[in-house]
Amino acid sequence: MRNICTKIKYFAICAAFLLGLPQPSQASTSSIMIDAKTGEVISASNPDSLRYPASLTKLMTLYITFSALDKGLIKMDDMLPVSRTAANRSPSKLGLRRGEKISVRDAIMALIVKSANDCATVLAEGLGYSEENFAKTMTEVAHEIGMKNTTFKNASGLPNRAQKTTARDMAILGAAMYHHFPQYYKLFSTKKFTYNGRTYYTHNHLLKQFEGADGMKTGYTAAAGYNIVTSAERNGNRVIAVTMGHDSIKQRDKSVYKMMDKGLTKLALATPPANHPLYADVQPSSMALLPEDSNQNAPDASWGIQIGAFSNYAKARNYALKIRTESKNEWLKNAHIDVEPAQKGAAVIYRSKLIGLEKNEADKSCNSLKKSNKSCIVVASNIKQQIVMANATHE
Repeated sequence: MRNICTKIKYFAICAAFLLGLPQPSQASTSSIMIDAKTGEVISASNPDSLRYPASLTKLMTLYITFSALDKGLIKMDDMLPVSRTAANRSPSKLGLRRGEKISVRDAIMALIVKSANDCATVLAEGLGYSEENFAKTMTEVAHEIGMKNTTFKNASGLPNRAQKTTARDMAILGAAMYHHFPQYYKLFSTKKFTYNGRTYYTHNHLLKQFEGADGMKTGYTAAAGYNIVTSAERNGNRVIAVTMGHDSIKQRDKSVYKMMDKGLTKLALATPPANHPLYADVQPSSMALLPEDSNQNAPDASWGIQIGAFSNYAKARNYALKIRTESKNEWLKNAHIDVEPAQKGAAVIYRSKLIGLEKNEADKSCNSLKKSNKSCIVVASNIKQQIVMANATHE
């Protein structure tokens, strides 16, 4: 597992540009640009205005999918079934038919390049969820990584009046994607994708127009306008830029082009000292963030309790969330959810755990559950090596 230092660094990035609650605004557009290394806000305009994310939503669908891949819950070559719900999604889509199957790899590429709504639903359901429940997990993960003002209602970004975000929150997601999943982030630079003999081309024109641009996602609905989250690197400097609510692709691309050009020029003129902590020799982290107040470095907080085993990830995670939410035990309320896949014969089961406890806390918590006729066992669990995919926010 990659070095914990990058995860700690990402807390600093979030802290640098998380400011208060959003103020609803009638502003025509919203934008923000950050230094991807430090989280420093380089420029911003109405960054906390609530907006419809449109297909920027798919970044969170991909974030959770990458978490599942990284943990081995799914594999790129796994074939996922297409449900009637997925097949009936409105365009943009691949045109998948009910009953056929598509690989995880092709579904991911269809989201990145084609922005395929049917594939978004396939991935949500492929992790064992209904799309409605997947959207709840998307929102929980969003809050966990710092997107305090975001609510997701579906996996694709299709219109829903309750699905809202802000430019600042989307910048947080962009930074999380880049820092947590560098092995998958490179997929966002893909310019074309071929499926069943047909080639699709990216909607992100910045990949061709802007030197150093390498992702991430565009989005559009009539209510949202034209949105984009994008990133670019030059001479070792990287910016993440978001702009939302434009009237045309041309206007959006022109705006973000100018933002990134100015931002990278500004960063090139600034020379940090050689001993700057961000130049530490660390490996990128693929771990989703733990809450800032978690006791992740404490040597004794390496125990947990296993509370069940289930046939799919969603059931395992939802049961752990239910136990944690309903518990009157403060240790369990502050525990972290971990779902561990395990081979059992020809099948895979998913062990549901609550981790991050000291040994005596785990013992007492398990005894308390047993008194309520709930089964559990105490297990050793190194929290530094857990990917907390969908831990609810602690506030």
